[in-house]
Amino acid sequence: MSIYSKHHFAISVLVGAAFALAVESPFPAWFVVAYAAAVGVGIDFDHFLVARLNTGSWRAASGCLRDPRRVFAGQDDIFEAGEVGTLRRLLSHVIIAGIAVPLVYALSPVLALLTALSLYAHLLSDLVWDVYAEAKRGSPEVPTAVRE
Repeated sequence: MSIYSKHHFAISVLVGAAFALAVESPFPAWFVVAYAAAVGVGIDFDHFLVARLNTGSWRAASGCLRDPRRVFAGQDDIFEAGEVGTLRRLLSHVIIAGIAVPLVYALSPVLALLTALSLYAHLLSDLVWDVYAEAKRGSPEVPTAVRE
């Protein structure tokens, strides 16, 4: 079990809704929520590139193109163990966020802030999940009291 697109979608919708309520924006609330959801879920497309760089194969991407239902209903079967990797996935996300936020800022400071918050929420949820999963596996870096 890992964090799925549906989880990122829910978190991103909450970020977008909170933003729509808290920040004066030139955009309608429905757009703010939809944009946050698209950014918060869309960043995970980098997993296909990371898998390609790690394996030299487009197996995961071509499998989803042949059967797009896997993207929604079979996420556990898209990538094989080790194809993406925790650190490379997180590194890729940070690189994308560091490029995306300034680019979006050139278009709209309000959307740049929403982009930053959506990507932060995504990265934070990934990190929380990864730490939790590591603790459950019994990593030597995690104190015994945390594992229990």
